[in-house]
Amino acid sequence: MNEPRLADRDLGALVEEWLDWDEAAALIGVTPAKVRTMVRNHELAAAVPGEGRRQGIPALFLVDGEPVKGLPGLLTLLHDNGFDDRECIAWIFLDADLPGRPIDALRENRGAEVKRRAQALAL
Repeated sequence: MNEPRLADRDLGALVEEWLDWDEAAALIGVTPAKVRTMVRNHELAAAVPGEGRRQGIPALFLVDGEPVKGLPGLLTLLHDNGFDDRECIAWIFLDADLPGRPIDALRENRGAEVKRRAQALAL
């Protein structure tokens, strides 16, 4: 049986906590419009986690009022490989060979491992 495509993953099951635009803005100390700009510039990623839910940002993407170290570069790399935000979020929250999920490696300052894995996707 084939693995589901990243775009078809249930983000609501992969990501436990989501922030709406206002919550993310309050944590970062900017306006909701600035959060949207950050998403557009691939500093953050946003998606609709499930039917009947609003677009949000995974709470684990933020630490101490800013994006997790290495996240913006990783998102840019994934977008350059043709991923959309939904696929980026799914890839970052799936259990990988790191050990663990890429989001956990980023939060533990092991971003180089994550970046290498993302670069390998282009091959």
